[in-house]
Amino acid sequence: MDKNYLITGATLVNEGRTFKGSVLVEGAFIKKVTEGDELPAELLPDTERIDAGGLWLLPGVIDDQVHFRDPGLTHKGDLYTESRAAVAGGVTSFMEMPNTQPNTLTQDLLEEKYRMASEKSLANYSFYMGASNSNLEEIIKTDPRTVCGIKVFMGASTGNMLVDDLRTLEGIFRDAPVLVAVHCEDESTIRANTEAMHQKFGDEVPFDLHPEIRSSEACFKSSSLAVALARKYSTRLHILHLSTAAEMELLSGAFADGSKRITAEACVHHLWFSNEDYARLGPMIKWNPAIKSPADRDALWNALLDGRIDVVATDHAPHTREEKANPYFSCPSGGPLVQHSLVAMLEMSRNGKLTPEMVVEKMCHAPARIFEVEKRGYIREGYFADLVLVNPSDPWIVQPSNVLYKCGWSPFEGQKFHSKITHTFVSGHLAYHNGSFSNDRNGRRLTFDRNS
Repeated sequence: MDKNYLITGATLVNEGRTFKGSVLVEGAFIKKVTEGDELPAELLPDTERIDAGGLWLLPGVIDDQVHFRDPGLTHKGDLYTESRAAVAGGVTSFMEMPNTQPNTLTQDLLEEKYRMASEKSLANYSFYMGASNSNLEEIIKTDPRTVCGIKVFMGASTGNMLVDDLRTLEGIFRDAPVLVAVHCEDESTIRANTEAMHQKFGDEVPFDLHPEIRSSEACFKSSSLAVALARKYSTRLHILHLSTAAEMELLSGAFADGSKRITAEACVHHLWFSNEDYARLGPMIKWNPAIKSPADRDALWNALLDGRIDVVATDHAPHTREEKANPYFSCPSGGPLVQHSLVAMLEMSRNGKLTPEMVVEKMCHAPARIFEVEKRGYIREGYFADLVLVNPSDPWIVQPSNVLYKCGWSPFEGQKFHSKITHTFVSGHLAYHNGSFSNDRNGRRLTFDRNS
C-alpha cells in the first residue's frame, strides 16, 4: 500500500532556484509544493512527516549511461546490486547499455531486460536498443514511448556491437525512430595506435599511455562523422562521454526555445580526473574514452558551463579488482560511479566549479528534458516523487567498507566528500534512508512523452 510523506523545512534546489519549502508526497506522486513555512492545507491521516531542516531537497538524478552487467556479466554487477548503489547515491532513474551478454540486438532481448529489471531494480529504469551492422530492421521497431534510445558503438565494444559499415550508419541515422546515442572513437585509429604501442612495450604498456592509444584524434574523427550524419538526416543525436577539447568545436548552444537536435554528455570521471592521475590510480581510471589532459578537462568544464554540454552522467561500468589488476591489454576499461556521482558533483560545487542549481540542471532536469522522460526530473506538482534529501555538511570518506558496488571498490577511495545522501524516494517509495534500504518495492519503467 502506498505511503504518504510530508517533507518540511527543506532547502529545495529546483529549476534554477534555491528556497525553503515543503513537499507533500501522496502515493507515487508529488501532491503539493509550498514555499517558506507554509504547509499543505489538507493531509491524509497516514502521512509521515519528515523534518528536513538543514537538508537540501533535490529531484532524483537521472543517469543516462550505465552498464549494470545484467545479463551475462553478473560477477561484476547486476540489476539489484548496482541499482541499490545508485539509490544510495541519489540516482533514482537509469538508462542502461546494450553490451551485455547476449547483446541487446533484438526487441525480444530488449523486453527480457525490462522484465528482469521489474523484478530486481530498486531504481526506475530504461534500456537502450543496441545497434550492429546487421540489425536495422530490429532497430526501426523500437517504441519511442517506452525505450530511451538507440545505442551505437562507433568504436570497439563487447560482442557484435561495433558499427563500422557506413551504409548501416546512414540507415540508422536516417531511419531510427528515437534518439540515437553514440560512443565515438575511430576504430582504425585505435588499432594503429595499439599496434605501435604493442611493438614498443609488448604487453606491459604503461596505463598513462591509454590516452595516446584511445587518442583525441580517434575521438574527434568519430564524433565529426556522427555530427555530419546527424546534420545530413536531421537525426536526434546524443553524443556520450565526450573527453577532448577538439570535440567541443562540434557543439553549439541551444535555440531560443532551448531545443537542440544534437546534444552532448560529459561524465563525472572526465570532469574530475586527468592524465596526471594515472600515476596514482593506473588501471582504476582506465575508461573508454580515455581520461585525457588537464587542458581537455578544462575544455569540458567550459562547455558544461556555457551550455554546449548538456548532461553529466557516469558511464558506470564495474569490473572486479582481479580483472583490473591485469596488465594493460587484458585490463578491461570502465569503473563504478553511480553511488558517488552526485556527491562528487556537489563537492565540485562546494569548490566553486559550478552552482548547486547547475548540478541539478545537468544531472536531473537536462536528462529528463533531452530524453523527454515523462513526469520526472523536476520537483513539480503532479510529477513522480523521485526525490533526494542531502545533508550538505556531513563529511565522510569513501572506503571499501561503505562501497556498495558488487565489485567492492571505487576510484574515489580515500576521497572526503562533504555532502551525504540521507533519503532517496523512488516513485514515492522511501527506498533508502541513512544506510538502510527498503526492498519491498521496485522501481518503474520509464516512459517518454515524445512528439517527434
